[in-house]
Amino acid sequence: MFIDEAQIYIKAGNGGDGAVSFRREKFIPNGGPDGGDGGNGGNIIIEADDRLHGLALYNSQKSFHAQDGQNGMGSNKAGKKGEELVLKMPPGTQIFSDGEMISDLLINGDTITIAKGGRGGWGNQHFATSIKQAPKWSKKGEKGESKKLHLELKTIADVGFVGLPNAGKSTLLSVLSNARPKIADYPFTTLEPNLGVLRDKDCNIILADIPGLIDGASEGRGLGDKFLKHIERTKMIVHVVSALSETPLEDYRTIKNELKAFSKDLSIKKEIVVLNKVDCLMDKEIDNIEKIFKKKRIKVLSISAATSKNITELVNTIKKSLAGCGKNC
Repeated sequence: MFIDEAQIYIKAGNGGDGAVSFRREKFIPNGGPDGGDGGNGGNIIIEADDRLHGLALYNSQKSFHAQDGQNGMGSNKAGKKGEELVLKMPPGTQIFSDGEMISDLLINGDTITIAKGGRGGWGNQHFATSIKQAPKWSKKGEKGESKKLHLELKTIADVGFVGLPNAGKSTLLSVLSNARPKIADYPFTTLEPNLGVLRDKDCNIILADIPGLIDGASEGRGLGDKFLKHIERTKMIVHVVSALSETPLEDYRTIKNELKAFSKDLSIKKEIVVLNKVDCLMDKEIDNIEKIFKKKRIKVLSISAATSKNITELVNTIKKSLAGCGKNC
């Protein structure tokens, strides 16, 4: 099950207490204070790891604690530091605390120290003075930071595929990339975002197939707008329209309106409109659909993901559009 949101509690390690101790050796019955310092508590670090693709771990486990520092000991021995706790999350994870975003992990290997461990307390060796040469007190370790976090994953991809259910987005993704999404001849086959990599010479283009939308998705109909956030980061959008639809132009407008209702930024992203499944139509029928779009000044590229018709042209168009968005291929 794909999980893209989670709520967790984190607690960094407490610092160890400083020790109260006095030097006791043969022939030195009244040695001075030698209480060691407590060890610092372990920090909690979050790291982006591109081997992960969801937040399922943080849906099943809700609380994470770093190790406390050890208490100080006699003979000026400091307590051991608490071990750091590293939580790994997929790139694209946004981290919120008290409604404010405190980190956005964009690149594999990105890290943030999200909670600092408490400092260890001083042993009584630090409190000796010429007046009080045998202090019988030390300092307690500080508490480690604790926070409630809201995690939200927004997939990082160059291109997002959108369209009505059964428009052929998953088939297109499987043709263009190494992805093997579930494909079937019924609506809502795709129930979670699928990622694939289009490898072209020295260029890798990350593609995201978003579950099919329907009219009213922004109001919660169908799968709703649950997955639209996964194309907010994309540089461009590919609208996949089925050539077998009775109203292909209206299908395109439906998706366009849902994108606008969700976010104005989505509605103005650079886009390519693809008319898929043209292998099922006669040339004249394809021409008629293209003319309908042309009258509205919408450029459409007719393809067939099933037979790979015009797939090379689509790849070149995607590369050209991405070049205008700052990605060099």
